Amino acid sequence: MAGKVKVYGKAQNRTALGILHAYLVMYPHATLDDLRKAFPDSLCPDSGVKDLLLPVAEAEKFNTKMSLYFAKPDEVLELQDGSQAALCQVWSKTSFERMVEQGKLYDIEVAEFEKTMKGEKGGYRLEYLNGYVPPVAAPEPAKRGGIPWWVWLLVALLVAGLAYMFLKPAPEPQIVEVEKVVEREVIVRDTVYMQQIEEIETAFNAAQFEQGKAELNDDAKLALHDLAKVLRQNPELRLTIEGHTSAEGDSAVNLKLSEARAQAAVEFLTGKEGIEASRLTAVGKGASEPIDPANPEANRRTEFEISK
Repeated sequence: MAGKVKVYGKAQNRTALGILHAYLVMYPHATLDDLRKAFPDSLCPDSGVKDLLLPVAEAEKFNTKMSLYFAKPDEVLELQDGSQAALCQVWSKTSFERMVEQGKLYDIEVAEFEKTMKGEKGGYRLEYLNGYVPPVAAPEPAKRGGIPWWVWLLVALLVAGLAYMFLKPAPEPQIVEVEKVVEREVIVRDTVYMQQIEEIETAFNAAQFEQGKAELNDDAKLALHDLAKVLRQNPELRLTIEGHTSAEGDSAVNLKLSEARAQAAVEFLTGKEGIEASRLTAVGKGASEPIDPANPEANRRTEFEISK
């Protein structure tokens, strides 16, 4: 099937935003419910939030605790009914790939991912393909009878609301235990970024180092770019990056190699992503802490440990 719209993005989360923008260009009458059906929450289970999309007012309220939604004026999705929607902004490589495949169902293509330079804000742009001309959203037809139906609906809702206010029983006083509420919010916040770091650690290890080397490949850098976003969103967070090797070869060489790999990750985060060096520690463990003595491949790994 020939594509109709192509999305060019400079960050995977903003490219995902561009895919939804392309969908709204192609389906201008789409509502928030339509968007949720076309792009379900299951596309990005590692986003740290339950809903992939929220009304902007709810997203802004959520962002006061932890900024996980695109809710700025130049980021929100404008719907034809006058409402606005906000997309979650935490995307792993795996979830982004699912989003790209979902876009293909609606003839939306995604160009090769363009990485941002240091200090450059990510963005996206759309290109129409194969002579495609997007439809223009036509106004809703007027209803007969003088006064539109929705005016009567609003009046009925207003009357019902006033009746409820005057007739409902007085609520019983509630005791709010402030300390417990605050403690629960902290636990939820910790759980969110711990899940994100675990996902990023998995992606980083999947990228793999070349045998005997400590140079980062493109996939490893992309995983560290996602890790830097989590660190920026949680300024109190500190990490110890541990390098591990298998027991094959000379133990002293393995120790030095594990230190070099951990240090390579730290140097990328500080030098390319601008994370403060005081928040990161590189440690080489060599082959001293295997997780499966019978599986050398599993022991060659890098771990991101949260430092208290």
